[in-house]
Amino acid sequence: MTNAYRIFGSELSPYSVKVRSFFRFKGIEHTWIPRSPAVQAEFQKYAKLPLVPLVVTPEDEGLQDSTPILERIEAKHGDPSVIPDDPALAFVSALLEEYGDEWGNKWMFHYRWRYQPDAWSTAERIAQQMIGAEGTLAVAQARAAVAERMLGRRGFVGSNDKTQPLIEASFKKAAALLDAHLATRPYVLGGRPAMADFGLWGQLYEAATDPTPGALLRASAPHVMAWVKRMLSPKVEGSFETLAALSPTLMPLLKEEVADLFLPWSQANAQAIERGDKSFTTTLGGSEWTQEPQKYHARSLAEIRRKYAAAKGAAGLEPILAESGCLKGLAG
Repeated sequence: MTNAYRIFGSELSPYSVKVRSFFRFKGIEHTWIPRSPAVQAEFQKYAKLPLVPLVVTPEDEGLQDSTPILERIEAKHGDPSVIPDDPALAFVSALLEEYGDEWGNKWMFHYRWRYQPDAWSTAERIAQQMIGAEGTLAVAQARAAVAERMLGRRGFVGSNDKTQPLIEASFKKAAALLDAHLATRPYVLGGRPAMADFGLWGQLYEAATDPTPGALLRASAPHVMAWVKRMLSPKVEGSFETLAALSPTLMPLLKEEVADLFLPWSQANAQAIERGDKSFTTTLGGSEWTQEPQKYHARSLAEIRRKYAAAKGAAGLEPILAESGCLKGLAG
């Protein structure tokens, strides 16, 4: 047994880099282990699902699913904390983390596999992880196989010809709103990273490494790009701000993205699963959205609603959720 945690992950996985950034912020001893065929036997020893990240604790326990991992480690290693003392602010942070994990993943996955330069770039990196060599025929063959397989998986996150305009408009709007918000603070909730930062950052870090969304961010969102770099090894630079101080630039993101797109999509997705539908169509931001239901997200929606029920009486929470329009989607 060792005192160090082990993180099996991939540089191309938003949830893996999210967990790694969190461990770096906490100053927790850990070893980063890129997942590859060479470590597959060890990975399978602890993993219940064939997904990264996998965190193996010093007690030899395997943990998966990034948000529960962060919450588990936060409970054990609370200093420096990523959860504000103000329960209303803490809930807003959790909501933004969920938005990043679930809706932000649509941006990342769509751009990565919709456009050929992005698809080939990512497939090349995945092939190199699999083969362990560069410039070989094996890598080229693996790259083609990876690209072909992943191009057909865009539908899992709702990326298709019908939803493409909305996904891309959402990405550009969120980047602009976050850029304005981060112009006057180093992190989403002020002078130190919160759960919100890690959820949003994992997706935007990956987007920044891909040709098409990376070019968009570099051209129009300099403060987001500075934050993306800062979050590689985040640190305490000040205190959490108050909801009142954050609201002028955070409210537009809550209104136009979380309330108008993410929560209505979440609700439509959950209802489709409850009905047993193989696909669902809803209207988001005035546009028609059609996709296969995402089963995992129905559970995470139930979890964010549970967190809302627990925080419901917190001073200042109801007004900001009501003004933003988030209240309806959270009340169920």
